Amino acid sequence: MNNEAAVYDVVVIGGALSGAATATLLLRSNPGLNVLILEKSAQFTRRVGEATVEVSAFFMGRVLGMTKYLNECHLVKQGLRFWFTNDDVKSLDDAGEVGGHYQVRLPSYQLDRATFDEEVLRRACVAGAKLLRPVSVTKVELNSGGEQRIAFRHGEAIETVCARWIVDASGVAALLARKEGWWRQNTDHPTAAAWSRWKGVKDWDSYELAEKYPRWASAICGIRGTATNHVIGDGWWSWWIPLKGGDVSVGVVFDQRLVQWPQTEGKLGERLKAFLMQHPVGREMLADAEYDESDVHWRKNLAYYSTTFAGDGFVLVGDAAAFMDPFYSPGMDWISFTTTSAAELITAQRRGEPMAKRIERHNRDFSLSYHSWFQSVYKDKYEYMGEWDLMSIAFRLDLGLYYLGIVSQPFKFGAKALVSPPFTSPMSRLVFPFIRAYNQRFAAIARRRRRARSLGKANRGHRCLIPGFTLKWTDLRLLLRPVAQWAWIEVTEGWRSWRQPRKARAMADGAANSMPA
Repeated sequence: MNNEAAVYDVVVIGGALSGAATATLLLRSNPGLNVLILEKSAQFTRRVGEATVEVSAFFMGRVLGMTKYLNECHLVKQGLRFWFTNDDVKSLDDAGEVGGHYQVRLPSYQLDRATFDEEVLRRACVAGAKLLRPVSVTKVELNSGGEQRIAFRHGEAIETVCARWIVDASGVAALLARKEGWWRQNTDHPTAAAWSRWKGVKDWDSYELAEKYPRWASAICGIRGTATNHVIGDGWWSWWIPLKGGDVSVGVVFDQRLVQWPQTEGKLGERLKAFLMQHPVGREMLADAEYDESDVHWRKNLAYYSTTFAGDGFVLVGDAAAFMDPFYSPGMDWISFTTTSAAELITAQRRGEPMAKRIERHNRDFSLSYHSWFQSVYKDKYEYMGEWDLMSIAFRLDLGLYYLGIVSQPFKFGAKALVSPPFTSPMSRLVFPFIRAYNQRFAAIARRRRRARSLGKANRGHRCLIPGFTLKWTDLRLLLRPVAQWAWIEVTEGWRSWRQPRKARAMADGAANSMPA
C-alpha cells in the first residue's frame, strides 16, 4: 500500500442494509462523522432475505424511520403459514395447515431487497456518508487501537484509505472473518438452498381457488397471499414470498442429511420446479408459473459464524458476522442487533470510554446469542419439520416465546433494547433450556417415526389456526395448550425414543455420509 491515503473516521465495507443502517446510526449519534461506504455493486439486484419479522420491522420502521416508505413501496406481511402433505393428500384443501386465523397485530413486511437496500443506502448518503461504487476491496490491514488501512480497486485505480474503524458489512463474503481465519462452517447444520423469482404463481386469495375449494377458502378470516407461505416436506421447506408488482420469490431449503437434491440433467430452475411440483400445494400454485431464468440461484452449507465479532478498530455486522438459517427469517433480526450494537461500540470509543471490557462483552454476547439461538431453535429442526402435529406445537411455542421474550423488548424499551441480542439476558437464559428441550424431543420423535415409516400420519386435513399473540404476559395462557399437547405426545409415543438419541444420530450421520457431494 502507498503511504498517502485519505483518512476517515469509519469505513463501511458493504452498502446494503447492514452497512447503510450502521452508517445511518453512527451519523445520527455522531454528527459530522466522516464515514465512507465501499459498495462492490454498481446497482443492487434482487437477493434473498425479503421477509421481515417483528423485531426487524421495528428496527426498519421506528429506528431507521422508514414506515411510510415501507407501506408505500412494499407489502405488509400477514405472518407465517405452513402446508403439509402425505400420501393421502391429493389437493390443496386436503393439505394440513398451520397459520393465523386473523390479520396480524404487529407490522412486518415483504421486501423487494433491491429497491429497499438502495433506499437505505440513499438515506445514509443524505445523512452525510460518502459512497464509492462499484469497488473491490483488495487488502485490509488491522491495527488494534490504531489506524486501519483498506486498499480497493475503483475503476482502473487502486486507492488506499485509512480509518479508526472498519465496519465489515460484506454479507456472506464475510471479508474479515475469512481473511483473519475466524470464519467457521456450522457443520451441525448442513443445509442447502435453491431459489428463483416467478411470474404466474396463483393467488392464494383468488376467486378461482375459492370457487374450487370453498371449504378451504372460508376456513380463515385473514389473507393467505401476503403471508410467507411455507410448503413443507420431510427434511425440507420452501418459502413463497410475494413482492410488490406481482413477482413471487420461491425457494427450497433442505437438510442434506435427509434430502437428496435431484441430480438429473437440465436447468436448475426446471429441477426446482419439478421438486416443488411433487407436493400437491406446489403443484396447484405453480401450474402456470414460470421462473426468471436470469434469477435462479443455488447455495449449499448455508450456516456459518465468526469466532470474533469485534476488536478495537473493527466490528462485523449482519451476514458478515454469522448466518443460521432462513427459516423464521432471523437474518434481518440479526442485522438489527448487530448494527445497533456496532454503532454503540464505535460511539462509546469516540466518547473516550475504555474499550477492552466493551469489546470482550460484545464478542461474548454475540457468540452466546448465535450458538444459543441455533441450539434452541434450529438444531435438527428439519428432522420434524414435515410433521403437522409436531410443527403445530413447536410453531406456537416458538412464536409465543419470541413475542414475549424478544419482540416485547424494543416495544417496551425502544432502540436501546437492540444492544442486547437474544439469549444473553438472565431471563432468556432461563427459557433457553425449555426451547432446546422441546425442539430436540420433537426431532427424536420424528427420527423414530422415520425408522418406523410412520411419518406424516396427521398431515391430511388438519388445521391449526392461531388467534394471534400480543405483547401482554396474559398471552402465556396461549402456550398452555401446546405444552399439554407436547406432554400427550410424550405419553402416547415419545417415551419410545427416550433411550435412542445416540443411535438415531448415528443413523442420520450415516445417511449424510452417503449423500453425493
